[in-house]
Amino acid sequence: FEKLCSISLSHITVYACLVCGKYFQGRGLKSHAYIHSVQLSHHVFLNLHTLKFYCLPDNYEIIDSSLEDITYVLKPTFTAQHIAHLDKQAKLSRAYDGTTYLPGIVGLNNIKANDYANAVLQALSNVPPLRNYFLEEENYRHIQRPPGDIMFLLVQRFGELMRKLWNPRNFKAHVSPHEMLQAVVLCSKKNFQITKQGDGVEFLSWFLNALHAALGGTKRKKKSEWG
Repeated sequence: FEKLCSISLSHITVYACLVCGKYFQGRGLKSHAYIHSVQLSHHVFLNLHTLKFYCLPDNYEIIDSSLEDITYVLKPTFTAQHIAHLDKQAKLSRAYDGTTYLPGIVGLNNIKANDYANAVLQALSNVPPLRNYFLEEENYRHIQRPPGDIMFLLVQRFGELMRKLWNPRNFKAHVSPHEMLQAVVLCSKKNFQITKQGDGVEFLSWFLNALHAALGGTKRKKKSEWG
């Protein structure tokens, strides 16, 4: 889900409690995460931005290689070699909940009425040139955008979703598109929403044009990195 504190609704320095899965802001004395750890005796928290683990209320960092599976699920990474072999070595993976799935053929949660968008996002995730570009974050990590430009959020969220859909080490055989769809609602100025049905063709057209523009393309001669 969107990385917001469940109490303050802030997106700044958010930590996930690894016992109950709720999100809380901060880890200092009197912070929401600190209070949660004291009241419920939940002690292990993950910073959702830095991907570092901490023990609260003692407030020290936990260094443990056994936790790497969690950080990989949150931020999967793909090498150029791995990407080049995606279509040549299709192989079933086993999720941590025991189910088997084929990376790239993964369900997206229906939140309310977002199935029209889910269908488009899943179709795009299986277009090899587009998929390969977004799986490798270095392709667009350093693209400069004007101050205050929110449209690049679409690029970041689509890349994150793409990497989760193709992750061979998922916790479950389905993925939440919540953050991607929140970016769609924001960047489309609520023309496309989660709470009511939209037209899939209209969404596809808007989404591709928005990605193209955010990556430096224009309506005239200049092309973006991928189209």
